[in-house]
Amino acid sequence: MQTRKKYIFLTFLASWLLLFLFGGDQLRRFSFFSGRKAEARRNWPRWTDRSLLKSFADAEELPRDGDPSLLSPRERRAAWLSVYRGSRCRMETCFDFSRCEKHGFKVFTYPRERGQPVSETYGKILSSIERSRYHTANPEEACLFILSIDTLDRDHLSGQYVRDVDEKIRSFPLWNGGRNHLIFNLYSGTWPDYAGDLGFDIGQAILAKASFDTESFRPGFDVSIPLFSKEHPQRGGDRGWLYQDSVPPRKKYLLVFKGKRYLTGIGSGTRNALHHIHNGKDIISLTTCKHGKDWEKHKDTRCDRDNIDYERFDYQELLHNSTFCIVPRGRRLGSFRFLEALQAACIPVLLSDGWELPFSEAIDWGKAAVVGSERLLLQIPSAVRCIHPERVLAFQQQTQFLWDAYFSSVDKIVHTTLEIIKDRLSPHRSRSRFLWNALPGGLLVLPDFSTHLGDFPFYYLQHGSSPSKKFTAFIRAVSQGGSLSQPILRLIQAVSGSQYCAQIVVLWSCEKPPPPSGKWPQTTVPLTVIQGRRQLSDRFFPFEAIQMDAVLSLDEDTSLSTSEVDFAFSVWRSFPERIVGFPTQSHFWDPEQGRWGYTSRWTNELSIVLTAAAFYHRYYHSLFTEYLPAGLRELVDGLAACEDILMNVLVAAVTKLPPIKVTQRKQHKDVVAQQAECRDGAAGTPPPGQRSPSAPHSAPARVKGTAGSRRFSQRQDCLNQLADWFGYMPLVSSQLRLDPVLFKDQVSVLRKKYPSLEKP
Repeated sequence: MQTRKKYIFLTFLASWLLLFLFGGDQLRRFSFFSGRKAEARRNWPRWTDRSLLKSFADAEELPRDGDPSLLSPRERRAAWLSVYRGSRCRMETCFDFSRCEKHGFKVFTYPRERGQPVSETYGKILSSIERSRYHTANPEEACLFILSIDTLDRDHLSGQYVRDVDEKIRSFPLWNGGRNHLIFNLYSGTWPDYAGDLGFDIGQAILAKASFDTESFRPGFDVSIPLFSKEHPQRGGDRGWLYQDSVPPRKKYLLVFKGKRYLTGIGSGTRNALHHIHNGKDIISLTTCKHGKDWEKHKDTRCDRDNIDYERFDYQELLHNSTFCIVPRGRRLGSFRFLEALQAACIPVLLSDGWELPFSEAIDWGKAAVVGSERLLLQIPSAVRCIHPERVLAFQQQTQFLWDAYFSSVDKIVHTTLEIIKDRLSPHRSRSRFLWNALPGGLLVLPDFSTHLGDFPFYYLQHGSSPSKKFTAFIRAVSQGGSLSQPILRLIQAVSGSQYCAQIVVLWSCEKPPPPSGKWPQTTVPLTVIQGRRQLSDRFFPFEAIQMDAVLSLDEDTSLSTSEVDFAFSVWRSFPERIVGFPTQSHFWDPEQGRWGYTSRWTNELSIVLTAAAFYHRYYHSLFTEYLPAGLRELVDGLAACEDILMNVLVAAVTKLPPIKVTQRKQHKDVVAQQAECRDGAAGTPPPGQRSPSAPHSAPARVKGTAGSRRFSQRQDCLNQLADWFGYMPLVSSQLRLDPVLFKDQVSVLRKKYPSLEKP
């Protein structure tokens, strides 16, 4: 019995010894073993505990556990919930869809109060909305409301901080707890934690915010926008540094960063460690602590050396000559260098954990940026070296597309925000993710027109389909009522004789009624007459009578043969996204007058194909009428012969490509429009008091007479007003003309498909 007890005791003692030898290190971590129950419940490990985290930096460079700025995501979320009662909002619970049913997606901006300060940037945002097709001056028609109070900078230490916002918005009769309201914000919170507190209760309003934290972002309700500076252009904007479909030269640097280094506080951890990846060869990582008022009081042993290296390199030169650009978080999650890298075709390498990327609901950032982790900073160089060159090129080209489509101006940022919200109202008619991430971009693809890729002129290759094999001839007639001119009769016969013509639609744009059906010529294709409103913009209205994708736009005095029509249509089927036609003109910059000039001289340069005889896709009718603001269409109706220039500018802005000229048998005469034949305020007459600039010295000599000179100067005036409205000149010049195979070659006529084109 004693022996048995001895064996049991020895076995128990041996078990404890083995447990202590092999498992003691783990046991010491338990709170009951170490006596540190409070520390066991902390959310984050001790950063200086080398057994938990290998130290690749000096201990003083790492943030301490006691740093008040280091809030866990749960703590940040709790702070957000304590401020915003509508944090659980979804479109279904916090948005009144019924306001958008009658008048569509209209946006009302509150009237600006006298004496209420508005920053330059917020003024641009309000102007973008007020100039857009979304705007309405009637709050009863509005689906969405925008405050006139500047909410962009909610750092109470800032000079642009607006106080007592809560009291002001509660006094607004339309506020309704924030329902159907959109609030813009670029800067939130202040030292030391820079939390997402805006300083007022947004209620049930949608928040369009920069530096959005994924913990506080409400998916499908809020919108994450980029951080942009006050110098960001209102409209137009500078183009990207890489031309479309071009291959950039091999860059000198692989990976670069040049920026501030924070010695303490939030955002200091990542930037303090960036110097570890600097090799001085193909990886340049430069920081400076020389910023702020008291930087010398807090500078460390690296500051002086870093400041010297920092001054040796130019920031713009690094952007131009690097393949990848590090975009670390600053005090807030977003930074200006994100957009700077996009424009420079420098692939962003994001080091900002928890950042909800701008417009991530629509944009696939996996095709344009490398999303890294702040904790795995040292792995970034090896990770980017492993990316295949073909994928690098695809990344670079996508950065240029995204920059131009959504970020190059305040207008595009604001309009993208509004279109994302609009898509939520009708999910069955919203844009697919493909449309947002492929040329020409979501802003230029109207879901009200179609959600099927094959209905647009841009996606035939991706969709694996071909353009329509027939076309609609669309003739604008301004003849006197009761009779048809000989030119329009000959034109109808020539067009109807084409094997590709499916129908003829005549837009009757005169006050007198059109001739009876018995007066129109008999054709082998259906002929439909539509009564217009006698406005020039009617020419590009999306009439339901137009059934084919291909539209042949014609003036009644245009002279074309059937062979010319057939050949031009065959060319258009190869370039369905462009305007293809016969009479051409061009634009140029006049340095003496400091404005754009316009010429119809026959030269090798062309940038405009007149819609008096041109093929284009019918989608551009919808884009012209529904995408362009009403102000532009009013401009067209007020200036003679401006509508075809606007259509060319629109198509060039969408495609970034020039129109195409095809072989022309007879020289097109740029005659004065026949609107004068229509009585009582004919279309194309400029409004009273309309002043037109004098024609430049390069005006064509063949434009004669007072009417011709006035028409020509109005076209120049139109061109300059359009350039001002778009913020840049979208037209693209070309020297291309397409002729049939064997055109004017000394071979047998039997070998030529279009021999009649060579006849005088």
